[in-house]
Amino acid sequence: MKELPLAEVYKLIEPGPVVLLTTAARGRANVMAMSWHMMVEFTPPLIACIVSSADFSFRALRATKECVIAIPAVALAEKVVAVGNCSGEEVDKFSTVGLTPVPAALVQAPLVAECFANLECRVVETRLVNRFNLFVLEVVKAWRDPAQKAPRTIHHRGYGTFSVDGEELKIASRMP
Repeated sequence: MKELPLAEVYKLIEPGPVVLLTTAARGRANVMAMSWHMMVEFTPPLIACIVSSADFSFRALRATKECVIAIPAVALAEKVVAVGNCSGEEVDKFSTVGLTPVPAALVQAPLVAECFANLECRVVETRLVNRFNLFVLEVVKAWRDPAQKAPRTIHHRGYGTFSVDGEELKIASRMP
């Protein structure tokens, strides 16, 4: 074994796919790239996510307690990175990057038409927001684009490096 700098630990433990988180506040929709999230519960589906207090989306999420988690396939990788490389405080990211906001059914934040799945969410827990910027979201409505067959997701590996999910393994398990 060789010592690993602590600043590189996140590259080893980085969770699930890079997603887009949309918000809407004061009549303005915004979208951000996010990779720090995890499932917390199956039923109801709860997702914990970290949104930096420096992000424009943080204020909207904290104020409205609503968002959409849109899951892009690898074909959107460059647009996802472009979303992450600019601030919604300065530009309309949907227009700038070329993504299409679509009205959601239960929340004000928009779905992203180009994504293969969209999860409408409401914030259900905020006790860790002040300390860790961690929101717990309940998925209240889920959407999937049936035209996107077997989408492959991107996973942030740190410092501009991504991997694409690949081969699936099926191994008997007692988990659902």
